[in-house]
Amino acid sequence: MSFIAPGAHASPTLPQGVDDDNLAVIARQAIVNEKSEVYGYELFDRSTARDAHTAASDAALLFNALSYAGAEALVGQKAVFINCTQESLAGGHLELIHPDKVVLEVPTLDEGATQAEIEARLSIFTALRERGFRLAFNQNLLRRAYASWLPMASFVKLDLQSFALKDAQSLVNFARTYTNAKIVAEKVETAEQFEHMRELGVHYFQGYWFAKPDLVRAQTIRPSQATILQLINLLRKQAGTAEIEDLLKKDPTLSFNLLRFINSSGFGLSCEITSFRHAVMILGLKKLFRWAALLMTTSRSGGSSPAVGQTAVVRGRLMELLTAELLPPEESDNAFVVGVFSLLDVMLGVPLAKALESVALPQPVVDALLHGTGVFAPFLELTKACESGDDATFARNANALHLTNHQVNWAHLQALTWAESLDSE
Repeated sequence: MSFIAPGAHASPTLPQGVDDDNLAVIARQAIVNEKSEVYGYELFDRSTARDAHTAASDAALLFNALSYAGAEALVGQKAVFINCTQESLAGGHLELIHPDKVVLEVPTLDEGATQAEIEARLSIFTALRERGFRLAFNQNLLRRAYASWLPMASFVKLDLQSFALKDAQSLVNFARTYTNAKIVAEKVETAEQFEHMRELGVHYFQGYWFAKPDLVRAQTIRPSQATILQLINLLRKQAGTAEIEDLLKKDPTLSFNLLRFINSSGFGLSCEITSFRHAVMILGLKKLFRWAALLMTTSRSGGSSPAVGQTAVVRGRLMELLTAELLPPEESDNAFVVGVFSLLDVMLGVPLAKALESVALPQPVVDALLHGTGVFAPFLELTKACESGDDATFARNANALHLTNHQVNWAHLQALTWAESLDSE
Protein backbone atom coordinates (compact mmCIF):
# COMPACT_ATOMS: atom_id res chain seq x y z
CA MET A 1 0.00 0.00 0.00
CA SER A 2 1.28 3.46 -0.82
CA PHE A 3 0.33 6.85 0.57
CA ILE A 4 0.26 9.78 -1.83
CA ALA A 5 0.93 13.34 -0.78
CA PRO A 6 -2.19 15.42 -0.07
CA GLY A 7 -3.73 16.74 -3.24
CA ALA A 8 -1.55 14.57 -5.49
CA HIS A 9 -3.18 13.05 -8.53
CA ALA A 10 -0.33 11.13 -10.12
CA SER A 11 -1.06 7.60 -11.23
CA PRO A 12 0.69 4.91 -9.20
CA THR A 13 3.32 2.71 -10.75
CA LEU A 14 1.58 -0.60 -11.29
CA PRO A 15 3.22 -4.01 -11.18
CA GLN A 16 3.49 -5.74 -14.51
CA GLY A 17 0.18 -7.32 -15.46
CA VAL A 18 -1.85 -5.21 -13.03
CA ASP A 19 -4.43 -2.68 -14.26
CA ASP A 20 -6.64 -0.04 -12.69
CA ASP A 21 -9.47 -2.58 -12.29
CA ASN A 22 -7.36 -4.18 -9.57
CA LEU A 23 -7.02 -1.03 -7.48
CA ALA A 24 -9.22 0.16 -4.64
CA VAL A 25 -8.69 3.92 -4.29
CA ILE A 26 -9.86 5.51 -1.05
CA ALA A 27 -9.41 9.14 -0.01
CA ARG A 28 -9.21 9.99 3.66
CA GLN A 29 -9.28 13.37 5.40
CA ALA A 30 -8.29 13.80 9.01
CA ILE A 31 -10.65 15.11 11.70
CA VAL A 32 -8.50 16.68 14.42
CA ASN A 33 -8.95 18.10 17.92
CA GLU A 34 -8.01 21.61 19.00
CA LYS A 35 -4.38 20.47 19.43
CA SER A 36 -4.33 19.22 15.81
CA GLU A 37 -4.17 15.59 17.00
CA VAL A 38 -6.00 13.15 14.74
CA TYR A 39 -9.33 12.01 16.18
CA GLY A 40 -10.62 10.16 13.12
CA TYR A 41 -10.79 10.06 9.34
CA GLU A 42 -13.57 10.68 6.88
CA LEU A 43 -13.33 8.25 3.97
CA PHE A 44 -14.36 8.83 0.36
CA ASP A 45 -14.51 6.31 -2.49
CA ARG A 46 -12.27 7.35 -5.38
CA SER A 47 -12.47 4.05 -7.27
CA THR A 48 -15.56 5.28 -9.14
CA ALA A 49 -16.93 8.59 -10.34
CA ARG A 50 -16.98 11.15 -7.54
CA ASP A 51 -20.63 11.99 -8.03
CA ALA A 52 -21.76 8.36 -7.95
CA HIS A 53 -22.83 8.40 -4.30
CA THR A 54 -25.40 5.66 -3.88
CA ALA A 55 -26.31 2.99 -1.37
CA ALA A 56 -24.20 0.57 -3.41
CA SER A 57 -21.18 2.90 -3.41
CA ASP A 58 -21.51 3.36 0.37
CA ALA A 59 -21.38 -0.41 0.83
CA ALA A 60 -18.47 -0.75 -1.59
CA LEU A 61 -16.47 1.94 0.23
CA LEU A 62 -16.79 0.23 3.60
CA PHE A 63 -16.10 -3.16 2.06
CA ASN A 64 -12.99 -1.95 0.24
CA ALA A 65 -11.73 -0.13 3.32
CA LEU A 66 -11.96 -3.34 5.37
CA SER A 67 -11.19 -6.00 2.79
CA TYR A 68 -8.66 -4.42 0.50
CA ALA A 69 -6.98 -1.34 1.88
CA GLY A 70 -6.62 -2.85 5.32
CA ALA A 71 -8.27 -0.87 8.09
CA GLU A 72 -5.10 -0.90 10.21
CA ALA A 73 -3.01 0.88 7.56
CA LEU A 74 -5.86 3.14 6.48
CA VAL A 75 -7.16 4.47 9.80
CA GLY A 76 -5.37 2.60 12.59
CA GLN A 77 -7.49 2.69 15.74
CA LYS A 78 -9.10 6.04 14.89
CA ALA A 79 -12.80 6.60 14.28
CA VAL A 80 -14.03 6.21 10.69
CA PHE A 81 -16.59 8.68 9.32
CA ILE A 82 -18.56 7.39 6.33
CA ASN A 83 -21.03 9.41 4.26
CA CYS A 84 -24.28 7.49 3.83
CA THR A 85 -27.40 7.76 1.78
CA GLN A 86 -30.70 7.30 3.59
CA GLU A 87 -31.10 4.01 1.68
CA SER A 88 -27.73 2.61 2.75
CA LEU A 89 -28.54 3.10 6.44
CA ALA A 90 -30.85 0.10 6.21
CA GLY A 91 -28.27 -1.95 4.25
CA GLY A 92 -27.20 -5.39 5.34
CA HIS A 93 -23.54 -4.46 4.85
CA LEU A 94 -23.61 -2.65 8.22
CA GLU A 95 -24.10 -6.03 9.93
CA LEU A 96 -20.52 -6.88 8.93
CA ILE A 97 -18.97 -3.89 10.71
CA HIS A 98 -17.95 -3.41 14.31
CA PRO A 99 -20.10 -0.39 15.35
CA ASP A 100 -17.45 1.07 17.67
CA LYS A 101 -15.26 1.80 14.66
CA VAL A 102 -17.71 3.70 12.49
CA VAL A 103 -19.56 7.04 12.54
CA LEU A 104 -22.34 7.16 9.96
CA GLU A 105 -22.79 10.61 8.40
CA VAL A 106 -26.54 10.95 7.80
CA PRO A 107 -27.94 13.41 5.25
CA THR A 108 -31.15 15.30 5.88
CA LEU A 109 -33.96 14.68 3.40
CA ASP A 110 -34.53 16.51 0.15
CA GLU A 111 -36.29 19.85 0.13
CA GLY A 112 -40.03 19.30 0.20
CA ALA A 113 -39.92 16.20 2.42
CA THR A 114 -43.02 15.97 4.57
CA GLN A 115 -42.95 15.85 8.35
CA ALA A 116 -44.26 12.28 8.17
CA GLU A 117 -41.30 11.28 5.95
CA ILE A 118 -38.89 12.89 8.40
CA GLU A 119 -40.43 11.13 11.39
CA ALA A 120 -40.42 7.79 9.53
CA ARG A 121 -36.59 7.70 9.62
CA LEU A 122 -36.47 7.64 13.42
CA SER A 123 -36.94 3.88 13.73
CA ILE A 124 -33.87 3.25 11.54
CA PHE A 125 -31.76 5.72 13.52
CA THR A 126 -32.87 4.17 16.80
CA ALA A 127 -31.99 0.66 15.62
CA LEU A 128 -28.53 1.78 14.50
CA ARG A 129 -27.84 3.51 17.80
CA GLU A 130 -29.00 0.45 19.74
CA ARG A 131 -26.47 -1.61 17.79
CA GLY A 132 -23.74 0.83 18.86
CA PHE A 133 -23.34 3.05 15.80
CA ARG A 134 -22.82 6.78 16.23
CA LEU A 135 -24.61 9.15 13.87
CA ALA A 136 -23.34 12.47 12.53
CA PHE A 137 -25.54 15.14 10.92
CA ASN A 138 -24.85 18.42 9.17
CA GLN A 139 -26.23 21.75 10.41
CA ASN A 140 -29.55 21.15 8.64
CA LEU A 141 -30.31 19.04 11.71
CA LEU A 142 -30.76 22.32 13.60
CA ARG A 143 -33.77 23.32 11.51
CA ARG A 144 -37.18 23.21 13.14
CA ALA A 145 -38.43 20.35 10.94
CA TYR A 146 -35.75 18.00 12.29
CA ALA A 147 -36.37 18.56 16.00
CA SER A 148 -37.22 14.86 16.49
CA TRP A 149 -33.79 13.86 15.10
CA LEU A 150 -31.81 15.94 17.60
CA PRO A 151 -31.49 13.21 20.28
CA MET A 152 -30.05 10.84 17.66
CA ALA A 153 -26.92 12.92 16.99
CA SER A 154 -23.51 11.96 18.34
CA PHE A 155 -21.90 14.61 16.11
CA VAL A 156 -23.10 17.78 14.40
CA LYS A 157 -20.88 19.01 11.55
CA LEU A 158 -20.99 22.76 10.86
CA ASP A 159 -19.92 23.65 7.30
CA LEU A 160 -18.00 26.93 7.56
CA GLN A 161 -18.44 27.56 3.84
CA SER A 162 -22.23 27.64 4.16
CA PHE A 163 -22.70 30.46 6.69
CA ALA A 164 -21.03 33.69 7.76
CA LEU A 165 -18.54 33.35 10.60
CA LYS A 166 -20.51 35.90 12.65
CA ASP A 167 -23.43 33.41 12.71
CA ALA A 168 -21.33 30.59 14.17
CA GLN A 169 -22.04 31.50 17.80
CA SER A 170 -25.80 31.02 17.51
CA LEU A 171 -25.40 27.66 15.71
CA VAL A 172 -22.95 26.36 18.31
CA ASN A 173 -25.16 27.52 21.17
CA PHE A 174 -28.24 25.90 19.63
CA ALA A 175 -26.43 22.60 19.05
CA ARG A 176 -25.15 22.60 22.65
CA THR A 177 -28.56 23.40 24.10
CA TYR A 178 -30.65 20.88 22.20
CA THR A 179 -28.27 17.97 21.55
CA ASN A 180 -25.62 15.98 23.39
CA ALA A 181 -23.55 15.90 20.22
CA LYS A 182 -19.89 16.75 19.75
CA ILE A 183 -19.51 19.64 17.30
CA VAL A 184 -17.18 19.34 14.30
CA ALA A 185 -16.26 22.48 12.35
CA GLU A 186 -15.70 21.29 8.78
CA LYS A 187 -14.30 22.97 5.65
CA VAL A 188 -11.99 25.06 7.83
CA GLU A 189 -9.68 26.86 5.40
CA THR A 190 -8.16 29.75 7.36
CA ALA A 191 -6.47 30.38 10.68
CA GLU A 192 -9.20 32.94 11.46
CA GLN A 193 -11.94 30.32 11.09
CA PHE A 194 -10.05 27.85 13.27
CA GLU A 195 -9.35 30.38 16.05
CA HIS A 196 -12.92 31.68 16.05
CA MET A 197 -14.48 28.22 16.33
CA ARG A 198 -11.97 27.17 18.99
CA GLU A 199 -12.83 30.26 21.04
CA LEU A 200 -16.49 29.18 20.84
CA GLY A 201 -15.48 25.89 22.50
CA VAL A 202 -15.58 23.66 19.43
CA HIS A 203 -13.19 20.72 19.91
CA TYR A 204 -13.10 18.99 16.50
CA PHE A 205 -12.07 20.35 13.11
CA GLN A 206 -11.79 19.23 9.52
CA GLY A 207 -10.64 21.08 6.41
CA TYR A 208 -7.82 22.16 4.13
CA TRP A 209 -6.32 24.31 6.89
CA PHE A 210 -5.24 21.04 8.54
CA ALA A 211 -5.03 18.50 5.71
CA LYS A 212 -6.33 17.89 2.24
CA PRO A 213 -7.62 14.38 1.54
CA ASP A 214 -4.81 11.95 0.72
CA LEU A 215 -5.26 8.88 -1.42
CA VAL A 216 -4.63 5.29 -0.43
CA ARG A 217 -4.29 2.95 -3.39
CA ALA A 218 -4.55 -0.72 -2.50
CA GLN A 219 -3.85 -3.65 -4.78
CA THR A 220 -6.85 -5.99 -4.79
CA ILE A 221 -7.30 -9.64 -5.59
CA ARG A 222 -10.84 -10.46 -6.61
CA PRO A 223 -12.44 -13.84 -7.26
CA SER A 224 -14.40 -14.49 -10.42
CA GLN A 225 -18.09 -13.69 -10.17
CA ALA A 226 -18.90 -17.28 -11.14
CA THR A 227 -17.15 -18.57 -8.01
CA ILE A 228 -18.83 -15.99 -5.79
CA LEU A 229 -22.17 -16.98 -7.27
CA GLN A 230 -21.45 -20.60 -6.38
CA LEU A 231 -20.82 -19.52 -2.78
CA ILE A 232 -24.02 -17.48 -2.70
CA ASN A 233 -26.00 -20.45 -3.99
CA LEU A 234 -24.51 -22.72 -1.33
CA LEU A 235 -25.47 -20.22 1.35
CA ARG A 236 -29.00 -19.79 0.01
CA LYS A 237 -29.62 -23.52 0.31
CA GLN A 238 -27.95 -23.50 3.78
CA ALA A 239 -25.19 -25.91 2.85
CA GLY A 240 -23.02 -27.43 5.55
CA THR A 241 -19.71 -26.01 6.74
CA ALA A 242 -17.73 -28.75 4.97
CA GLU A 243 -19.30 -27.99 1.59
CA ILE A 244 -18.65 -24.26 1.96
CA GLU A 245 -15.08 -24.94 3.07
CA ASP A 246 -14.54 -27.06 -0.05
CA LEU A 247 -15.53 -24.12 -2.24
CA LEU A 248 -13.18 -21.79 -0.36
CA LYS A 249 -10.41 -24.31 -1.00
CA LYS A 250 -11.25 -24.25 -4.68
CA ASP A 251 -10.53 -20.55 -5.16
CA PRO A 252 -7.47 -19.02 -3.43
CA THR A 253 -8.69 -15.49 -4.14
CA LEU A 254 -11.98 -16.20 -2.36
CA SER A 255 -10.33 -17.65 0.73
CA PHE A 256 -7.70 -14.91 0.83
CA ASN A 257 -10.36 -12.20 0.79
CA LEU A 258 -12.36 -13.92 3.52
CA LEU A 259 -9.42 -14.31 5.90
CA ARG A 260 -8.28 -10.75 5.26
CA PHE A 261 -11.76 -9.36 5.86
CA ILE A 262 -12.60 -11.34 8.99
CA ASN A 263 -9.28 -10.41 10.60
CA SER A 264 -9.57 -6.68 9.84
CA SER A 265 -9.92 -4.37 12.83
CA GLY A 266 -13.25 -3.17 11.49
CA PHE A 267 -14.75 -6.60 11.99
CA GLY A 268 -13.97 -6.33 15.70
CA LEU A 269 -12.73 -9.81 16.62
CA SER A 270 -10.29 -10.15 19.50
CA CYS A 271 -8.61 -13.26 18.10
CA GLU A 272 -7.11 -14.10 14.73
CA ILE A 273 -8.94 -16.52 12.44
CA THR A 274 -6.50 -18.68 10.47
CA SER A 275 -8.59 -21.49 8.98
CA PHE A 276 -11.44 -21.45 6.48
CA ARG A 277 -13.60 -23.67 8.66
CA HIS A 278 -13.18 -21.34 11.64
CA ALA A 279 -14.00 -18.31 9.47
CA VAL A 280 -17.23 -19.91 8.26
CA MET A 281 -18.25 -20.84 11.81
CA ILE A 282 -17.45 -17.38 13.20
CA LEU A 283 -19.30 -15.50 10.47
CA GLY A 284 -22.32 -17.79 10.23
CA LEU A 285 -24.36 -18.27 7.07
CA LYS A 286 -26.20 -14.94 7.25
CA LYS A 287 -23.11 -12.74 7.55
CA LEU A 288 -21.20 -14.88 5.08
CA PHE A 289 -24.02 -14.31 2.61
CA ARG A 290 -23.80 -10.55 3.18
CA TRP A 291 -20.04 -10.67 2.65
CA ALA A 292 -20.36 -12.71 -0.55
CA ALA A 293 -23.02 -10.36 -1.93
CA LEU A 294 -20.77 -7.35 -1.32
CA LEU A 295 -17.81 -9.14 -2.86
CA MET A 296 -19.94 -9.83 -5.92
CA THR A 297 -20.73 -6.13 -6.36
CA THR A 298 -17.06 -5.12 -6.16
CA SER A 299 -15.65 -7.88 -8.39
CA ARG A 300 -15.27 -7.83 -12.13
CA SER A 301 -16.38 -10.64 -14.36
CA GLY A 302 -12.97 -12.05 -15.16
CA GLY A 303 -11.08 -12.42 -11.89
CA SER A 304 -7.43 -13.48 -11.81
CA SER A 305 -5.77 -15.90 -14.19
CA PRO A 306 -7.50 -19.30 -14.01
CA ALA A 307 -4.18 -21.08 -14.65
CA VAL A 308 -2.52 -19.51 -11.61
CA GLY A 309 -5.51 -20.28 -9.40
CA GLN A 310 -5.60 -23.87 -10.63
CA THR A 311 -1.92 -24.35 -9.84
CA ALA A 312 -2.40 -22.86 -6.36
CA VAL A 313 -5.30 -25.21 -5.65
CA VAL A 314 -3.27 -28.24 -6.78
CA ARG A 315 -0.42 -27.16 -4.52
CA GLY A 316 -2.76 -26.80 -1.56
CA ARG A 317 -4.42 -30.17 -2.08
CA LEU A 318 -1.11 -31.95 -2.64
CA MET A 319 0.35 -30.54 0.55
CA GLU A 320 -2.81 -31.49 2.42
CA LEU A 321 -2.54 -35.07 1.17
CA LEU A 322 1.20 -35.36 1.84
CA THR A 323 0.86 -34.15 5.43
CA ALA A 324 -2.26 -36.17 6.22
CA GLU A 325 -0.31 -39.21 7.39
CA LEU A 326 2.60 -37.37 8.96
CA LEU A 327 1.08 -34.43 10.85
CA PRO A 328 -2.01 -33.79 13.03
CA PRO A 329 -5.26 -32.93 11.18
CA GLU A 330 -5.10 -29.21 12.02
CA GLU A 331 -1.60 -29.08 10.55
CA SER A 332 -2.92 -30.58 7.32
CA ASP A 333 -5.35 -27.63 7.16
CA ASN A 334 -2.41 -25.24 7.52
CA ALA A 335 -0.47 -27.18 4.88
CA PHE A 336 -3.31 -26.53 2.45
CA VAL A 337 -3.07 -22.81 3.21
CA VAL A 338 0.69 -22.86 2.57
CA GLY A 339 0.18 -24.42 -0.82
CA VAL A 340 -2.76 -22.32 -1.92
CA PHE A 341 -1.21 -19.00 -0.80
CA SER A 342 2.25 -19.75 -2.21
CA LEU A 343 1.28 -18.03 -5.48
CA LEU A 344 -0.27 -14.90 -3.99
CA ASP A 345 2.64 -12.83 -5.27
CA VAL A 346 1.81 -13.88 -8.83
CA MET A 347 -1.91 -13.29 -8.37
CA LEU A 348 -1.43 -9.88 -6.74
CA GLY A 349 1.57 -8.71 -8.71
CA VAL A 350 3.44 -7.73 -5.53
CA PRO A 351 6.16 -9.44 -3.43
CA LEU A 352 4.83 -12.31 -1.35
CA ALA A 353 5.83 -10.65 1.94
CA LYS A 354 3.69 -7.62 1.05
CA ALA A 355 0.79 -9.83 -0.03
CA LEU A 356 0.85 -11.63 3.32
CA GLU A 357 0.86 -8.41 5.36
CA SER A 358 -2.90 -8.11 5.09
CA VAL A 359 -3.95 -11.61 6.11
CA ALA A 360 -3.44 -13.33 9.46
CA LEU A 361 -1.65 -16.67 9.20
CA PRO A 362 0.00 -18.98 11.77
CA GLN A 363 3.73 -18.43 12.12
CA PRO A 364 4.69 -21.87 10.72
CA VAL A 365 2.72 -21.00 7.56
CA VAL A 366 4.54 -17.67 7.22
CA ASP A 367 7.90 -19.34 7.90
CA ALA A 368 7.35 -21.79 5.06
CA LEU A 369 6.10 -19.17 2.61
CA LEU A 370 8.62 -16.40 3.28
CA HIS A 371 11.69 -18.15 4.68
CA GLY A 372 11.51 -21.72 3.44
CA THR A 373 11.83 -22.95 7.03
CA GLY A 374 9.79 -24.94 9.52
CA VAL A 375 7.64 -28.01 9.37
CA PHE A 376 5.89 -27.16 6.09
CA ALA A 377 8.97 -26.07 4.11
CA PRO A 378 10.03 -29.50 2.82
CA PHE A 379 6.45 -30.28 1.80
CA LEU A 380 6.29 -27.02 -0.19
CA GLU A 381 9.63 -27.71 -1.86
CA LEU A 382 8.48 -31.20 -2.76
CA THR A 383 5.22 -29.84 -4.14
CA LYS A 384 7.05 -27.32 -6.33
CA ALA A 385 9.40 -30.05 -7.52
CA CYS A 386 6.39 -32.08 -8.67
CA GLU A 387 5.40 -29.13 -10.89
CA SER A 388 8.84 -28.36 -12.27
CA GLY A 389 10.18 -31.87 -12.70
CA ASP A 390 13.23 -31.02 -10.55
CA ASP A 391 14.38 -34.58 -9.80
CA ALA A 392 17.12 -33.60 -7.36
CA THR A 393 14.85 -31.45 -5.18
CA PHE A 394 12.12 -34.08 -5.42
CA ALA A 395 14.44 -36.86 -4.23
CA ARG A 396 16.01 -34.78 -1.43
CA ASN A 397 12.71 -33.73 0.14
CA ALA A 398 10.93 -37.04 -0.41
CA ASN A 399 13.80 -38.81 1.37
CA ALA A 400 13.81 -36.28 4.21
CA LEU A 401 10.09 -36.87 4.73
CA HIS A 402 10.40 -40.66 4.32
CA LEU A 403 7.96 -40.65 1.43
CA THR A 404 8.33 -42.99 -1.54
CA ASN A 405 8.12 -41.86 -5.15
CA HIS A 406 4.92 -43.85 -5.47
CA GLN A 407 3.30 -42.10 -2.49
CA VAL A 408 4.15 -38.62 -3.80
CA ASN A 409 3.17 -39.32 -7.40
CA TRP A 410 -0.11 -40.89 -6.35
CA ALA A 411 -0.90 -37.89 -4.12
CA HIS A 412 -0.03 -35.53 -7.00
CA LEU A 413 -2.37 -37.39 -9.33
CA GLN A 414 -5.14 -37.20 -6.70
CA ALA A 415 -4.55 -33.47 -6.27
CA LEU A 416 -4.74 -32.86 -10.01
CA THR A 417 -7.93 -34.91 -10.30
CA TRP A 418 -9.47 -33.11 -7.33
CA ALA A 419 -8.68 -29.66 -8.73
CA GLU A 420 -10.09 -30.59 -12.14
CA SER A 421 -13.28 -31.92 -10.57
CA LEU A 422 -13.74 -28.64 -8.68
CA ASP A 423 -13.25 -26.67 -11.88
CA SER A 424 -15.93 -28.65 -13.67
CA GLU A 425 -18.59 -28.26 -10.98
